[in-house]
Amino acid sequence: MPACSHPVAAAVYGLPTDARHGPEVPICRRTRDEMTAWQEEHMGGRGETGKPDRPERIDLLHPRLLSEIGDLELIARQVLQGFLIGLHGSSRRGRSASFAENRLYNPGDDLRFVDWKMFGRSDRLYVKQFEEERNLRAYLVLDASESMSWRSDGDRLPTKLDYAIMLTACLGLLLLRQSDAAGLVTFDDRVREHVAPKALHSQGARMLRTLESVRGSGGSDAGGALRDLPARLRRRGLAVLISDLLVDRDATLKALRLLRHRGHEVLVFHVMDPGERELPAAGEAVYFDPESGEELRANSGALRRVYHRAVEGALAEWRLELARMGADYHLTPTDRPIGLVLREFLDRRARRP
Repeated sequence: MPACSHPVAAAVYGLPTDARHGPEVPICRRTRDEMTAWQEEHMGGRGETGKPDRPERIDLLHPRLLSEIGDLELIARQVLQGFLIGLHGSSRRGRSASFAENRLYNPGDDLRFVDWKMFGRSDRLYVKQFEEERNLRAYLVLDASESMSWRSDGDRLPTKLDYAIMLTACLGLLLLRQSDAAGLVTFDDRVREHVAPKALHSQGARMLRTLESVRGSGGSDAGGALRDLPARLRRRGLAVLISDLLVDRDATLKALRLLRHRGHEVLVFHVMDPGERELPAAGEAVYFDPESGEELRANSGALRRVYHRAVEGALAEWRLELARMGADYHLTPTDRPIGLVLREFLDRRARRP
């Protein structure tokens, strides 16, 4: 009898599951020299017409191909570069000081801020005054529990954790590029790593080093990891949860509501393997729970329809509860190109008042 792996079952139907899906294929670590050959193989192919027969922008590559690169810094920086090229001259330039009003020039004022157009019209010197926009302080909160180590297809998909790490790295560099202060929290059944938000040039490298050391293990206490954030975000900020949401739902929602009550923006990236939407037709199987060790013998054929309804119902409940508190919910399949997720992230933030 096969041992079937399906982590969603434990959360939405009560079936214990197994995060292990056969032996894990180790992700190779490529040098920067090897990256050139890899790009030619996966991105540089051209057909008879001379046009690319594969995506030229690395941010639109399939996540499994991205995970094969292995060098997280290289992945994050090249994905971000490709994504920014894809914005095609967008007006988004990050946060900066906004113009407020003019005042008469006083001796000693910085000549860089003289309004020369006003001088041409009035023959009087005016200085531009600006209203400083405070840089955003953001925390990226990454779930590194055992269930995140799962994938339904080792040949076609990265694990949920590999995908979430790549997404977290790209989000962090994007925030820093906008002159925002980005920080990081990783957790399983307790907080494992904490990087305080900073807008320094060196912050990106520090976050990437922390992410490269992340390994999936243990249970998932998202509520506990989130409860500390209001005290750390002393003024309005942004909290981004990246998780498969196989968590204590009530405790997690309570912590997110507290963040919203304190005036912080909340975004949730629900990282989900495409294979989790449907129970596989495995017949009689034994389901294992990777976080508790419990197991259950069941016939998947008899459960598939009920399981599908339960999964869709759970997704709808997350979406509804987060919308009620004014938080953004992003269902993020692990076969979705990172560049498209970044675009959605910026679009949602741009619509915020």
